[in-house]
Amino acid sequence: MQPLKGITVVTLEHAIAAPFATRQLADLGARVIKIERPGSGDFARGYDERVRGLASHFVWTNRSKESLTLDVKHPEAAQVLERLVMEKADVVVQNLAPGAARRLGLGYEKLSGAKPSLIVCDISGYGDDPHHPGPYRDKKAYDLLIQSEAGFVSVTGTPEEPCKAGPSIADIAAGMYAYSNILAALLQRGQTGRGQRIDISMLESLAEWTSYPLYYAFEGAEPPPRTGASHATIYPYGPFPAGDGTSVMLGLQNEREWVSFCDKVLQQPELATAPRFTANFKRVAERVALRQIIVDAFRPLTGAQVVERLELAQIANAQVSTMKDVWAHPQLEARGRWTEVGTAVGPVPAMLPPGTWDTGPRMDPVPALGEHTDAILAELGFSAAEIDRLHASNAV
Repeated sequence: MQPLKGITVVTLEHAIAAPFATRQLADLGARVIKIERPGSGDFARGYDERVRGLASHFVWTNRSKESLTLDVKHPEAAQVLERLVMEKADVVVQNLAPGAARRLGLGYEKLSGAKPSLIVCDISGYGDDPHHPGPYRDKKAYDLLIQSEAGFVSVTGTPEEPCKAGPSIADIAAGMYAYSNILAALLQRGQTGRGQRIDISMLESLAEWTSYPLYYAFEGAEPPPRTGASHATIYPYGPFPAGDGTSVMLGLQNEREWVSFCDKVLQQPELATAPRFTANFKRVAERVALRQIIVDAFRPLTGAQVVERLELAQIANAQVSTMKDVWAHPQLEARGRWTEVGTAVGPVPAMLPPGTWDTGPRMDPVPALGEHTDAILAELGFSAAEIDRLHASNAV
């Protein structure tokens, strides 16, 4: 049995943070009813057309959900939404603008008064605490802006230019904390019978993920430098060119590995005891000189030969994979990590979620806009004539 089977999530979501959280709940068997704007839906549907005409972001974050179109500002649609929450929902998730959910009657204070077991998860850029809003509460918050505000961009990139992360890491961080907090709230509800409000801030999520650079810069100390794909505070750790033009990623973690690296990879065992290289902090300080030594040693070798030496020395290494490489990665293939999900344009490949249970995750189709509207309305007791009237009035 999928662990969240029987749990219903009603979500007013768009973009990535909330959809990523609720998709993971769906992976574990929860029923996720996604409320979308009639006609256009989640605006992430229109980001691109890279998956046979569908948007890459949307296909990634919305499998196994039901799409219900409601104009939530229409009085009759608002009543439908209220009934859906009161009659069906265990969890409500939203990442509308701060305060918007309360104006729609979906604030935790109102909902919990009528349904104390309800869990409400609000996701926003800077947090939405009505008692302690903070000066940034109402600022618009997109992934790149939060990457900047959280300090992530300042420690990512090259010495010449800061860079953002390729994926939407601020959205992903917020989605992961929303997901894990909802799971914890469900466990707590199982003990107490009561739900709770969860307030997730993208800024706080990514500031937590910024991790050791915060403490590295403790009490005004210099932050770790931007070093491209190399590690800022461990060396050698990063990409190095081989003589055939390929690049090999390698990393050392301790002094035992340093000795082995000098002996079996560089084939210069005397370097292991050279005073300027005998501790990691010394190697970091001498990284320019040490890099040249490594590049010179690798110049006569192909990338495959470098990897062969690294494996012999038991030094961690990796290829710098492209997206094409990841689709065909032999480890993912060997572990059977690929399956398919349905879409409006036919089946597309999908990776099984990490930590899959023996019973397997739920991997149902990505919904077309409004695909489940009539079925959900009928489930709530609306007749065919009433459903037709809601369509005619543009409430759904």
